[in-house]
Amino acid sequence: MDRLRFGTFLAPFHPPGENPTLALQRDLELVEHLDRLGYDEAWIGEHHSAGTEIIASPEIFIAAAAERTRHIKLGTGVTSIAYHNPLWVAERMVLLDHLTRGRAMLGCGPGSLPTDSMMLGLTPTDTRELLEVDLDIIMRLLRGETVTEQTKTHNLVNARLHLRPYTQPCFEIAVAAVASPTGPRMAGRHGVGLLSIGATLTKDGFDALAHHWNVVEERAAHYGQTVSRRDWRLVGLMHIAETREQAYADVQFGIETWFRYFQKTAAFPQMAVEGGDAKEMIDFINEAGIGAIGTVDDARAQVQRLWDQSGGFGAMLLLGHEWANPQATKRSWELIAQHVMPHFQGGEVSHAQQTLGAKEYAMGKREDYAAAQLQAVATMTERYEKEKAGQA
Repeated sequence: MDRLRFGTFLAPFHPPGENPTLALQRDLELVEHLDRLGYDEAWIGEHHSAGTEIIASPEIFIAAAAERTRHIKLGTGVTSIAYHNPLWVAERMVLLDHLTRGRAMLGCGPGSLPTDSMMLGLTPTDTRELLEVDLDIIMRLLRGETVTEQTKTHNLVNARLHLRPYTQPCFEIAVAAVASPTGPRMAGRHGVGLLSIGATLTKDGFDALAHHWNVVEERAAHYGQTVSRRDWRLVGLMHIAETREQAYADVQFGIETWFRYFQKTAAFPQMAVEGGDAKEMIDFINEAGIGAIGTVDDARAQVQRLWDQSGGFGAMLLLGHEWANPQATKRSWELIAQHVMPHFQGGEVSHAQQTLGAKEYAMGKREDYAAAQLQAVATMTERYEKEKAGQA
């Protein structure tokens, strides 16, 4: 197994009515925490309505987070490009690429909340059609082309970038996918990455995982593009504690609020989560195979299940949520970094296998080597006694 990267997909989700300033600070602190723990990526969402996913500009958030972190890569997860002039999307990302010295990534999607697009007079069909048109323009601009094109929302006349990206030839780009083949089709056409957001969040999406990548490869072959599974990112659900009982107790803090958001507020049927109370919600996550609320063993098993179902991918992104209080949430991320990541990183022999193998080897030799140690002490003691006797 190649080194599997780990990160977060941070929408974020905060209960309406809370202090938004403090909620945003918690989001920044979480990214700092993940950077210290060695997580590879954080993808930040864009939303404009419904009062729960409260980051309106992932680019601004990334600029703030970049100044607080050292290693973690920061992506827009996703920029709803149908809402924007594609020229300015490209320009802002090139700026971020320079400001972060190559740690910025562009995630593209149509926008998930109809209450966002309706304020712009766009239907969900419009945003999906615009995604394809605008992504094509963005890719052409990033290749250095001059673009003249009229879209449903914008008129570009001899549009061009006045800066080249810091990352050569370009920063990473990924297209979002939930259940339909639209995202995989565009990823293959442009030879960019795939963000499977809904694929691990519903049973239907889980079953479609392998099909998603088949679509990417088929379209890439058709357009003469090269794609790699390393650029495929899966988004999943987890909360981990030292025991299952503790994990179940932890999520009583906020799991119902999260479920009710998708059940009652967000007009996003692709996230049709089920559960009437906290117990049913926990069972839904665990028994449908779409996530893990439990121990590090449960988390490792879930990652392996996704790997087997998909045929392999490049990054495991855990959906950022506040099912548990901030302390328990941070502890969950720590446990995953400490006990899950090493089993999927290190190459042909993982970091976990290497240290466990070293332990087993030492245990097998302990009796013989302990005897040798005792013999060495006895030999040196005898030598010293002889030395004293010779000096007398």
